[in-house]
Amino acid sequence: MNARYLTLVVLTLIVSLGPGCTSKKEKEPSSGSQLCVGACQTPEQGKAQLQRFASSYHNVKEWEARVARIRKGFIHGAGLDSIPERYWERPFNAVINHKHVMDGYTVENIAIEGLPGHYITGNLYKPTKFQGQIPAILCPHGHWYSPGEYGRFRPDMQKRCAAFARMGAVVFAYDMIGYGECTTYRHDDPEALKIQTFNSKRITDYLCSLDCVDTSRIGVTGASGGGTQTIYLTVVDPRIKVSVPVVMVSAYFYGGCICESGMPVARSATHETNLADMAALFAPKPLLIVSDGKDWTRFVPKTEYPYIRNVYTLYHAEENVGNAHFPKEGHDYGYSKRKAVYPFMARHLGLDLNRILNDSGKIDESFVTPLAIQELKVFPDKPVAFLCGNVQYSPSSPLYDKKRGK
Repeated sequence: MNARYLTLVVLTLIVSLGPGCTSKKEKEPSSGSQLCVGACQTPEQGKAQLQRFASSYHNVKEWEARVARIRKGFIHGAGLDSIPERYWERPFNAVINHKHVMDGYTVENIAIEGLPGHYITGNLYKPTKFQGQIPAILCPHGHWYSPGEYGRFRPDMQKRCAAFARMGAVVFAYDMIGYGECTTYRHDDPEALKIQTFNSKRITDYLCSLDCVDTSRIGVTGASGGGTQTIYLTVVDPRIKVSVPVVMVSAYFYGGCICESGMPVARSATHETNLADMAALFAPKPLLIVSDGKDWTRFVPKTEYPYIRNVYTLYHAEENVGNAHFPKEGHDYGYSKRKAVYPFMARHLGLDLNRILNDSGKIDESFVTPLAIQELKVFPDKPVAFLCGNVQYSPSSPLYDKKRGK
């Protein structure tokens, strides 16, 4: 976990147009939109909030009415409904500058043009051999940015992407805005949440456009801020079939970065939610929540997971939801966590887990050779951003929303 993100967590506060980010009655959220930033309530308040949510529905029909209300509130709060249709339909103008052939998988350096002049940069992993259409997995990253432990270039990020590919999936690992080569916007942009969610949807569009991708088998997984992006994408895009948010699901913590909680997606005059509740919107589709004992996910087994599992119970789909909890571990997407994720993805996306097992039947990532940052760059001569990017946010951007006064 990097120092900048820890500072954001420690200094979390709630900025609102009304009272705090909880209310006494589920049907009476405070007037106006408000931001719920970081740990804007206590774990006890988060638990009480979930109990209040749960009291408002008792069957699938009532739950799905809530889902529709939360989804509508999120989309409006994120400003996604203000993006002109032409930007959702524009050509990708994909740039692929190199293909690395590895042990059982390949890595291509790729960028797609999400907006005029705005490239979503990343790497596309594929199995070296496959037939017909295969699943696809989106892999957003979190707020790690030290030179040796950085974004999509991190060794652990490369390992999970390579493993998924060797198991038989197309995998798109991509930069957050202001990170890596995605520098049209700074990471501290006022509408970072909007832009990153737009980017995730456009990557989903791109993957669905590939002849080799089975559009009925698309998954997403990321850790920390990548876990937030995972949850947000499942809220707004029904094409996602399997979701694995890692070290992020919480009833009281809303994400400490502007890219997670800088827009009013959790609360307005018509809706109130939190990350655990948003994760539950994915029901009854396969969902694995990965948590640990040293961050805001430490209460998941006793607070957030029972709430989410109860929603799956409404659908009689308990077999589709799980919690892999690591009480002695901390905030990462480490080997033990990846070992829990691989079988889940294999089972629900139809991947071949045997391709990453050794002779003893254990998961073995030794076939992965992490590549250097320069080898993974789409634009070799462009400097890599290690924090917020090197291009200032401009009101001339196609996504700039003057109505919001940003």
